Amino acid sequence: MTEDDRSHPGAQRKRPTKKATRKEDAGRKEGAGRKRPAASAKGGNGGARGGAGNGRKPAARAKRRAPRRGVLGFLFRVARDVTYWLVILGLWGSIVAGGILLYYGAQLPQSTAWRIPDRPPNIQIVSLDGGVIGNRGETGGQRVRLSSLPPYLMDAVVAIEDHRFYSHFGFDPVGFTRAMVTNVVRGRLSQGGSTLTQQLAKNLFLEHKRTIERKVQELILAIWLEAKFSKQEILEMYLNRVYLGAGATGVDAAARTYYNKPASMLTLSEAATIAGLLKAPSRLAPNRNPKAAKERAKLVLAAMEREGFITAEEHKLALTQKINAVERHKASSLNYISDWVMEQVPDLVGEIKQDLIVETTIDLRMQTLAEKAISNAIDASGKKYGVEQGALVSASPFGEIRALVGGKSYRESQFNRAVKAKRQPGSAFKPFVYLSSLELGNRPESMRVDEPVSYRGWEPKNYSKKYMGQVTLRKALAMSLNTVAAQLTFEVGPKQVIQTAHRLGIKSDLANHLSIALGTSEVSVLEMAGAYMPFANGGARVDPFIIRRILSKDGQVLYTHGNQPGTQVIEPNTLSLMNSMMQETLISGTGKKALLPGRPAGGKTGTSQNYRDAWFVGYTANLVTAVWFGNDDGHPTKRASGGNLPASTWHAYMAGAHNGMTIAALPGVSVKQLAETRRVAGGEKNPWVNPDLLPPGETLAPPLPRERKSLFSRIFGD
Repeated sequence: MTEDDRSHPGAQRKRPTKKATRKEDAGRKEGAGRKRPAASAKGGNGGARGGAGNGRKPAARAKRRAPRRGVLGFLFRVARDVTYWLVILGLWGSIVAGGILLYYGAQLPQSTAWRIPDRPPNIQIVSLDGGVIGNRGETGGQRVRLSSLPPYLMDAVVAIEDHRFYSHFGFDPVGFTRAMVTNVVRGRLSQGGSTLTQQLAKNLFLEHKRTIERKVQELILAIWLEAKFSKQEILEMYLNRVYLGAGATGVDAAARTYYNKPASMLTLSEAATIAGLLKAPSRLAPNRNPKAAKERAKLVLAAMEREGFITAEEHKLALTQKINAVERHKASSLNYISDWVMEQVPDLVGEIKQDLIVETTIDLRMQTLAEKAISNAIDASGKKYGVEQGALVSASPFGEIRALVGGKSYRESQFNRAVKAKRQPGSAFKPFVYLSSLELGNRPESMRVDEPVSYRGWEPKNYSKKYMGQVTLRKALAMSLNTVAAQLTFEVGPKQVIQTAHRLGIKSDLANHLSIALGTSEVSVLEMAGAYMPFANGGARVDPFIIRRILSKDGQVLYTHGNQPGTQVIEPNTLSLMNSMMQETLISGTGKKALLPGRPAGGKTGTSQNYRDAWFVGYTANLVTAVWFGNDDGHPTKRASGGNLPASTWHAYMAGAHNGMTIAALPGVSVKQLAETRRVAGGEKNPWVNPDLLPPGETLAPPLPRERKSLFSRIFGD
């Protein structure tokens, strides 16, 4: 390099590289070894120009290689370095991620063995007219198709949980990155970043543990789901399997749990509330925290409008809609029915491995009337009579249970008192005593003396503590005289009475002693209703039942109740006499509050020792109904007897239950016999006699005049 070159500013700023130095040294040696030719004038001039040109080109190259100066140069170098390290980190990250995927993925079964696990079976229990009584099983609701759901339900779930659902491949990098950045900024885990497909994979295959292994396997399975199923299929599986609080799995279960309706009938605001549950099912349940549920629903509706699923007008209208959530375990007696049905199903069809539909004999209109009758009676008179619980069973004379109430409130107690509780029936047991007596030759007009009696130290007393002297069996049954019942039991023997009760349908063990006359052995409400059915159906024994058929989801009949005629357990003549006596209890006896004007009915009151239990069991040609009131711990009531609270409750239910039913006489008792029976009983106008029902040519005899009693008799009794 010449002195002029060294003095050049660019040469002073830039030092030659080692490579350039080596080339330059090599050039010098080669030039020294060769003889330079003499230059001509022209060549010299050309060489001079060439020399001058050669002197400019290295300077230009050096200038191009000069670094950028200032802020832009610094930023350029930073960007270059960052890009370099990002690429390096990306490569290593891919290697590490791939290794993790391979490691945890290898712990999954072979993909050829992967399959969607069966959804836990659901048992749908329906009424006589097909109305849903309840759903039982792990899910609490039935499987639904997307086509049966309102579109805005799916839109609500997608909008709030995974708005890129229709575009991602099972994993949403954008959503995941956003969630991670949010969590870092907030310093806590506030967002998950999982897609609907990942959530479904977790619900289907994995345990709910927050581990790297689970997240990796969740991602692998989500990609597999996306490859194997369509978006619609994935969404349908998700909506049927996601947990939504209060024991409800799937949107149909949630709709029935919170709104007492199928998912197909949800409104937009209700759908938004259910979609909002996905964030925190227990905390946002509308029946527990309605305020929080409403605020969450507002966020869902806003997301739906933002994503274009609903318009601003629809959003505004949804905000004005009322959301009336119901409680999960409400006071509905339908839950008693569902529980009892579920106890029976395995015995009828074996192990439950598929969705079932159980058709019952329940009439929902009658069930509502029965539930109101029990709850209203306790609300209105429970404190007065010291009664806390009640139960009711109502069935057709041929055994089909139309209504069943196991207690005042299922929410407060799930114990089914109608089926499982056994209590003393008191005088409601006496019809079996009188039937045994009639079968041995006595008649309703047979006489006995109502007076104090004693049998080996047992001295039964009448409820009124009074005695009537000479009475007919008809009157003794109507007035529920304990002394006469004891006499008849002594005559026929307690063993015979027990056999009669078992023959008619009582299944509980009964004590073989004279006190059986007063109903001292415990029985259930269901048993009492069943044992009175022969009086209403013509004398045949039938066992009460609630399940008519059981079908698979595709309609295959798995069980049908054999509706076979029952065994005749009461002879027609004896049945006629019994029914003429039993109806007298409602006309002039202890069951007057149960009287159904214009409709023939028979029945019997019952009160156990120390007023612990109060019963009324009665029947018409259409229905047999048993009612019980008392306390779970067996402590005495405040003089609740069969003739007050149970009789009035029985009347309240039966009056409504018979709406639309044809009026008919009791089996074996014609309209003319009703009138004659009433004349013998005291001459009052028979409330059941309808002259239009008499056969052609027959007329009713005028009633006998009422027996006149002295003032002393009217005040103090006979």
